[in-house]
Amino acid sequence: MKFLLLLVMLTACAATPQDLSGKMFTFPQQTSTAHVKLSTTREDFSAVTVCLRSFTDLSRNHVLFSLATPSAANDLMIFKWAPANQIEIAARNVGAVFDGQEYTLNAWLSVCATWDSASGLEQLWLNGKPSSRKFTSAGSNIRGRAIITLGQEQDSYGGGFDAKQSFVGMISDVHMWDYVLSPYEIHCYMDNINFTPGNVLNWRALDFQITGRVLLEEKQNIFH
Repeated sequence: MKFLLLLVMLTACAATPQDLSGKMFTFPQQTSTAHVKLSTTREDFSAVTVCLRSFTDLSRNHVLFSLATPSAANDLMIFKWAPANQIEIAARNVGAVFDGQEYTLNAWLSVCATWDSASGLEQLWLNGKPSSRKFTSAGSNIRGRAIITLGQEQDSYGGGFDAKQSFVGMISDVHMWDYVLSPYEIHCYMDNINFTPGNVLNWRALDFQITGRVLLEEKQNIFH
């Protein structure tokens, strides 16, 4: 009976979209299994913006966001490399590394990534500061049934997890749009002031499934 109860606790599913305002996912340990799967019915994207907030003390490689389709394991990925100032955004399996980023440990960070198929340009916004715009992949949309994971980086469609690339820490306020947000809209998200929620993933109406030891908790806000 205790073993059955543990399985129920470690594999939880949101039967209907939930409003996670004021909540966070806590990933408390390095594993090759624990993750959160986010659901969307959309199967064609010519442009995307993903925004989230994260808190970690990891100095090794780790993933922040992973979207895979049957044709590309890294159809959209945000990945923090071990060098303190490097973050990669990949689209359609082609990545660009953004240097000189102030990725502070043990602090809440606001991260936004944009990509547009028409131009092939990506851009990273970290705590409201834009990166240079870099070319990755153009002319090919993200197509197919997407599997989106937090906590694990997909090296294959829905799997291929590596504990040494897993996320340990807290993630909150995940939104995804099917267009490139303007700088003004990104700053509204960063400041949490009257921004339009994601029309693909919306933290205020999120369909998700937890696998493994991931906790849904009240978000810790630090006041000085």
